[in-house]
Parts: sequence; C-alpha cells; structure tokens
Amino acid sequence: MTRQKWIIFAVALAMMGGGALTVNRLKAHQRLGRPGVKGSPIAGSVRMDLFLPEHVLNYDSVAVPLDVGGLPRDTSLGQRIYTASDNPNDKFQLNVVLMGTDRTSIHKPQFCLKGTGWDIDNVESSEDTVHMTSPYSYDLPVMKILTLPRQFVKDGKSETIRGIDVYWFVADNDLTANHLVRMRKSTTHLLRTGELQRWAFVFCFTTCKPGEEKVTYEHMCKFLAASVPEFQLTTGPRLAARNATQTASKDP
Repeated sequence: MTRQKWIIFAVALAMMGGGALTVNRLKAHQRLGRPGVKGSPIAGSVRMDLFLPEHVLNYDSVAVPLDVGGLPRDTSLGQRIYTASDNPNDKFQLNVVLMGTDRTSIHKPQFCLKGTGWDIDNVESSEDTVHMTSPYSYDLPVMKILTLPRQFVKDGKSETIRGIDVYWFVADNDLTANHLVRMRKSTTHLLRTGELQRWAFVFCFTTCKPGEEKVTYEHMCKFLAASVPEFQLTTGPRLAARNATQTASKDP
C-alpha cells in the first residue's frame, strides 16, 4: 500500500472513530422530546395510555388491545375500530404507535401491510394531503397506500376487495408523510439540540370493492378531518397565513 493510500485509510478510520464517539456521546446525554399526540402515563409502566376519541361523526368505536411482544419496552400503542351506526360494513381502523428512546419501533408502514398479506399497488400509491379545518385551516401531509385486489371468503362467498391505508408521522411541532424525511429530521434535530424527537406513526385503514377506491378515500379523509384534531397536538402551518405570504410575494 502506497503512502497516499495509508493516509487516506488513516483519515477514514479517524472519521469513523470520531463519528462513533459523537453518536455514543449523544446517546449518553440525549433527552426524549415531547410527543405530538395525546396520552397519559400508565402507573408502574414506561408506556403511555394513548388517547383516541370514542365517537367520531356517526361512528362508535371499541378499543382493541394490541400485542406489544417484540416491541421496545417503552413503545406505546393505541388502536380503535370505528363502525358507522347506520352501516356495520362501514369501518375504519385507527392506530397510533408512539416511540420511546428506541427508534426501531417506527419503521416503514409498508412492511406491516406486506406482513399481513397485502400487496401494494405502487402505481396508485402516493403522497397527498388531508385538509383540516380544526383548530384552523391547514393541510395534513399523508401517504396514501392502495393495495392490489385480494380475495376473501365471507359468509361462504368469495369477494374481491382492496385495502386503503393512510399514514403519517408526527412529533412535537413536526409533521411528515415521508419515512426518509422523518429519519433526516430526527438526526438533524438530535445533532442540533441533543433531543431525540418522539415520533408517532399514525395510520388509518379500511377496505373497499374495486371501483369504489375514490369514494372510499374521500370518505376516509372526512373521517380523519373530524378525528385527528381530537388526538393530535401538532398541526401544520395556517393556510390563510401561507396564502397571504404567497400573494404578497407576487405583488410588484
């Protein structure tokens, strides 16, 4: 190995060693940020009791206990199944997963769908926004996932359905629908402040027959517009203020 290669090798080792020391130092002194969703401490546990509204629009709900086996010990979970009072087939599943000091509890939601047997339609899946009117007008960034058709047997009859999953990530004063953006934000925030952002992964899931995707998605957006302000603390920028700024920038 030439002298120049030895120098490059030594510099690379020094950089890796310095990076490792920095990460270890941050882990030893990091503090955990506040969550962007509502919850309360559970006596005798490091987990939190996450709040989801019992009633939304014309939907009643039941809380569903979740299996926390295999998850980090300070990961908190909340899930409710909402059923329309006038239509037992009109249902939404709403989940919140809140991380603690271990970031591995928050991952790409696509893994969960594939793990339960759903194949994702990458052509029709995309980032979107859900318009919120409370506590003021803003657009919530979301990722809309459509699954490929799947056959189920119900009451002895085979039927084909598709799944619609809408998800996003929320921390104290931070929102994103992009998993990579969330990771970048978390790393940047930790290096700048020494605080580990406490991200929550929120998702809403339902199913529909092929051809009903658009109507079902619009229906889900109305449900989210009514339910999100009840359990989420973080909001996006006011649309009125943003529009006013954009209009002013165009004036001569």
